[in-house]
Amino acid sequence: MKILLVDDHTLFAKSLEIALSDHEDIEEFRIANDVKNLESYFTPELPDVLLMDINLGKMYEQDGLLLSRRLLMDHPSLNIVILSGYDLPLYRQEARRLGAKAFVNKDIAPEELIRILRAVANGKTRFPKESLTLEELTETEQKILRLVSEGTKRKEIADMLFLSERTVSNHLQHTFDKLQVSSTVEAVTKAIKLGYLPPL
Repeated sequence: MKILLVDDHTLFAKSLEIALSDHEDIEEFRIANDVKNLESYFTPELPDVLLMDINLGKMYEQDGLLLSRRLLMDHPSLNIVILSGYDLPLYRQEARRLGAKAFVNKDIAPEELIRILRAVANGKTRFPKESLTLEELTETEQKILRLVSEGTKRKEIADMLFLSERTVSNHLQHTFDKLQVSSTVEAVTKAIKLGYLPPL
């Protein structure tokens, strides 16, 4: 297999290269240092698997999920495996939705990663079973929940989003219903677990 890794953590990237390069299944392991010209690494042919980190830090203005979606529009046959240190349901769902072939937690053992890479290179998909049910929140519901988690009052949220306080309260109630919670604290806690909000 020819593997291409996109990751902003040099130590992790080099460690993974060392762990996988000597494996009999790995014909070539490359690390992409120029994300803005990533497609230059696709010549003369696509890699068998592209390992894409979600958080690309200063390497790219967007995250790995958005970059993957763009790449798959131009290269539908590209086998993308999403890597993340944050194994959250929202990330896994988005990875599956955009057309990635697998989602892998960075804590994975090298041998297990090899098994997943082999399966993906052979046209299969690998996603962990969901332990939490992910409820879809609208963009407005997410925005209001994020502002509430930062301590913003409902009246301030209403002014910021050009909504009435009643509308803000309705959005919050819909959010509580979707997340099956009864308070703001519970909503924020569950939203963090699901990946709608970053860890506090």
